[in-house]
Amino acid sequence: MIFANHAHLYPDELRENSGLDSLKQLMWDCGLDRVVAFATFPFIFKRLGSDRDNNSWLYHKIKNEDSIVPFGTLDFTKTDLIQQVDHIADLGFKGIKLHPAAQGFALLEERALEVYARAQEHDLFLSFHTGVHHSRLKDSQPILFDEIAYQFTDLRFSMEHIGGYSFFKEALAVMINNDRQGRQPRIFAGWTSIEDNNKTAWALTDEQLETVIAQTGELNSIFGLDFPFKDADYINRAIDRVKNLNISQEAKANILGGNLLRELS
Repeated sequence: MIFANHAHLYPDELRENSGLDSLKQLMWDCGLDRVVAFATFPFIFKRLGSDRDNNSWLYHKIKNEDSIVPFGTLDFTKTDLIQQVDHIADLGFKGIKLHPAAQGFALLEERALEVYARAQEHDLFLSFHTGVHHSRLKDSQPILFDEIAYQFTDLRFSMEHIGGYSFFKEALAVMINNDRQGRQPRIFAGWTSIEDNNKTAWALTDEQLETVIAQTGELNSIFGLDFPFKDADYINRAIDRVKNLNISQEAKANILGGNLLRELS
């Protein structure tokens, strides 16, 4: 079974080849059994002049799709962030996608800390973008996730892209620093857009990926798609890459679905 994180779902009129039908085709082409889909960011709806609620839109869009698990997103231009988190939980969503650069917030600002606290109360899984994204690095550099882990000791979250080429070691340090023997995993490496060359900001080597498993164990890594920004050819190569790493078969199975299934069941 392959259960993958990190699919951005868009209304068909917003972005070509990025809607539900395209995602379902990609699942077929890549042999994916289940995926996590993120609600479109609210600011993207606003570009259409639409005031529809992005999380309610996702709920109705996939309510009959058992193979797609919804995550909500937040509108940081509004003051009702706690109510937005409550709404996501009330819809039965399993988590929230957060992107500091795209959504215009700093990881440790007060309103963000309030979001984490409320998400922890609802036992929601947070999936964060990490790595460079043409914004102030001081607001979102991966080492700051250590403070989030310190303040919210039951919060579960993934660092998508594992910090990328520039911040891989910081993301790894956060995971190792917060590993506690006997505790269930709660900080995860998001194996999303992990390019296999050094020409992009997301490039990670096989050795680095194997190091994640060697130093953090087999239960802390989750495979991601970055749909629609990555196509079926890329995703199939990424799946094959995981399968060919010098790690145990159990680790491969956990990365490609077992860990995500455990956390979202």
